[in-house]
Amino acid sequence: MSSTIRDVARLAGVSASTVSRALSMPEMVNAATRERVQSAAERLGYAPNRAARGLITGRTGNIGLVVPDLANPFFPSVVKGIQARARAADIAVFLADTDEDPAAEVGLVRALAKQVDGMILCSPRAGLDELTGFAADTRVVLVNREVPDIGSVTFDNTDGMRQAVGHLAALGHRRIAWVGGPAKSWSDGERARGLTDAAAAAGLEVVKIGHFPPHYDGGYAAADQVVASGATAVVTYNDLVAIGLMARLDARGISVPNDFSVVGIDDIAMSRMARPALTTVSLPKQQAGRVAVELLLALLDDPDGSAGPSRQLPGELIVRGSTGVTP
Repeated sequence: MSSTIRDVARLAGVSASTVSRALSMPEMVNAATRERVQSAAERLGYAPNRAARGLITGRTGNIGLVVPDLANPFFPSVVKGIQARARAADIAVFLADTDEDPAAEVGLVRALAKQVDGMILCSPRAGLDELTGFAADTRVVLVNREVPDIGSVTFDNTDGMRQAVGHLAALGHRRIAWVGGPAKSWSDGERARGLTDAAAAAGLEVVKIGHFPPHYDGGYAAADQVVASGATAVVTYNDLVAIGLMARLDARGISVPNDFSVVGIDDIAMSRMARPALTTVSLPKQQAGRVAVELLLALLDDPDGSAGPSRQLPGELIVRGSTGVTP
């Protein structure tokens, strides 16, 4: 038989109401009593009823998480970070996948917002007005997207591209191709801008090939245009695109890195398994997830309801076998 709040109260030597406050609003109970209650709850294996706790705190104990594509290995890593930090705070996560569809994203956010205390939107494709509207209706934190007056966790794309360009320049490359991702992707614009600025500072030329689906097939489709561009190296929107591009180069008999150098972004697990292993800008994906939950919790605790702070996390170039000296 499971333990009840009265069992915890009896073991801790306090009232049931004190147990309730200690577990749902710990800041209202002195430290010694709180520790005694928490110790008794752990010994008895007691977990407070989420619905009952919601009546006390006015919260559901749930947060919503919306991602554009769970098949992309970048997003499960972020999700793991979010779930780990939420679990530590005894919060449940409701997850939804939009399949890269901005219209589906809007509908999912509006539906989830009615069931949760706040939302984390990872790489959202919605427009500025829509995101601002979401933030007006519920607490929102963005991951891999920056919007004025909305808390966010982003990556330092400028420095990441600076590292990638510096590496290629040191190998003798002077003409670099850029294979972009979705046209509505905020990170695509940031990465393209960072690459262009870093190349200009290093005296390198950048050839923009266009926008492609952010997966293996997108890279495979872009490869022929990359070769025709006259570049000797390419930086791609993400690792999946880079891996698809290398597959097409291999099919054409073009050796990586002897004939052509390839750099990805994200450092997904697959990048280490590619042949050759992929040089990439590694992004702290799980850390981004954890930080996003912390920002959302701070936002929920803000009595004024003001926008939470934003955090930018650094990237790091990981040099592997897909880059070499210019032919």
